[in-house]
Amino acid sequence: MAEKVKLIDVSKCTGCRGCQLACKQWNQQKAMQTENYGTYQNPPDLQYNTWTLIRFQEVAEKDKVKWLFRKDGCMHCTNAACVKVCPSGALHYTDFGTVAINHSVCIGCKECVSACPFNIPRYDRVTDKVYKCDLCLSRLEADLLPACAKACPTGAITFGDKAAMIKKAYARVKELGGDANVYGDKFVGGTHVIYVLQEHPKVYQELPYKPSVPFSVIVWKDILKPLSLLAAGGVVAGSFLHYILHGPKLPDEPGQDGKGGE
Repeated sequence: MAEKVKLIDVSKCTGCRGCQLACKQWNQQKAMQTENYGTYQNPPDLQYNTWTLIRFQEVAEKDKVKWLFRKDGCMHCTNAACVKVCPSGALHYTDFGTVAINHSVCIGCKECVSACPFNIPRYDRVTDKVYKCDLCLSRLEADLLPACAKACPTGAITFGDKAAMIKKAYARVKELGGDANVYGDKFVGGTHVIYVLQEHPKVYQELPYKPSVPFSVIVWKDILKPLSLLAAGGVVAGSFLHYILHGPKLPDEPGQDGKGGE
């Protein structure tokens, strides 16, 4: 099955939050009471029951202030740190190249929360589970668009085959000119959510400039763990070989301990 990519063109986003609402409705997520912190961004951050969030950011530009809107959520990395560290297999890759979570086997260890370079997974104390966007896996399996892409009124969110979306992203950057750039296709193996940004990535809040799988995760999962498994396998193989060559160890005969029998 072809890999899919969601393309987010922030230059077309008006901050209407239609995608945010559509995500909540499709995934049947209850709203939570929030407080006003002097921003239109609501809730203030991603939550266990808010998997899509429109970030509102004011940026000074010469003698005026302008808004930057950015849809935040799981980036669905090809080399996903969350999948690497998940001990139960709850986090896994789908046929679309995206990352989904099976809550029936999630043990609430929060390893994925610590490992994610984008700070996406959120933990719920009540259910003792971790939650994040699964790119509407049930809709994809039914050959439907993700709810956010379906609801977007301006065409800021589009969805399709990976190669086509990347090509579209670079064509749009060329059209915009200036500091416009493509974000997402060059790190963590390439993400399945890609941005067309109007500004340099460093300008955007809560968006890492050069995200990567934490070094500690690479050392443990890609180096130490395979070596430990290899060592364990060597021990088992050695024990089996000893059994073949010498047979089972028999119980000591009376008197073999040098003390004599009773």
